[in-house]
Amino acid sequence: MGVVDESQVFEFVVKKGNGVKGLTDSGLTSVPPRYIHPPEERIDRKKTIDATPFLGPPINLAGLEGENNGAIANALCEAATKLGFFQVVNHGVSVQVMERVKHAAHTFFNLPPEKKAVYLKGTTPCPNVFYGTSFSPEAEKSLEWKDYLSMIYMNDEEAMQSWPQECRDAALDYLKGANKMIYGIMGSLLRGLDVEVEDSALSLHTEAKAVNMNFYPPCPNPELTVGVGRHSDLAALTILLQDDIGGLYVKVEEKGWIEIPPIEGALVINVGDTLEILSNGRYKSAEHRVIASSTKARVSVPIFVSPRPQIMIGPLSGLPEKHGKTVYKHLLFGEYMANYFGGVHQGKKTLDFARV
Repeated sequence: MGVVDESQVFEFVVKKGNGVKGLTDSGLTSVPPRYIHPPEERIDRKKTIDATPFLGPPINLAGLEGENNGAIANALCEAATKLGFFQVVNHGVSVQVMERVKHAAHTFFNLPPEKKAVYLKGTTPCPNVFYGTSFSPEAEKSLEWKDYLSMIYMNDEEAMQSWPQECRDAALDYLKGANKMIYGIMGSLLRGLDVEVEDSALSLHTEAKAVNMNFYPPCPNPELTVGVGRHSDLAALTILLQDDIGGLYVKVEEKGWIEIPPIEGALVINVGDTLEILSNGRYKSAEHRVIASSTKARVSVPIFVSPRPQIMIGPLSGLPEKHGKTVYKHLLFGEYMANYFGGVHQGKKTLDFARV
């Protein structure tokens, strides 16, 4: 299997920080057993269903800040209720910024392994910046075919000092370019719940932001593994920039899996668990996953928008009465986060932790 001995795969990939990129660079000709997933967890592209009935055209956000924004706000609320995934255009992030951040992701993951390994958990100079592979490698039976870099934004000063310089400026420009859209979408969704929403609710639930860069190297047997296993996101909202390769699949309850096709200039938005909890279950965090690709390296750059750990999350005041039931309890976001990261990807089962 190339120059990496099978018994040393975990040590080489995870502990030493070579990542899946290091595996493919070693001359790999077949997927190591550690990366083979059970058949029921793999995606057979031939068995996916047509997305058209479930995924509308991209929502045009031009005018979201204006007074006559009712139609746009309604479209956002409907999409968040129906599938929990939608695409947006005219979102305020320029094509140049999007292209630059994708290029920056490739630049970082193509660094020599020892330069990336500086940011491994346990050795990283800043706890808000870390590089790794898979989701929870110590706990997973089968590893995911993905390396990532996570940069939690606290302030400009820390980001300038601590984020890897190969991608720092591009990631900051992307985050800042998306901020207005984030508040516009989140504000529309909260107001769309038709209960009195305190002004502080918007800022409280969007205060923490992280830019992740995901890297999916070419895979010799993509049909045997997964890029990311079935999961819903922890965040309130996820803003995702995907490249033109595709491979993102979303579950339509009781129907099957659809692909979210790459559309030039569009961003993918999805509801996370936190927003499902805040909305008392009205907005849906959709289960999704990513396939591996055999042709070329794929990158995606999500922004995760969340409350800070010490913030209490739960159904907004008035919603349980409006819905006639309380679906989720109130708990600290930090508690939910600890539970979420405490296990392996398991679809939407993580939400059980917050159910009444």
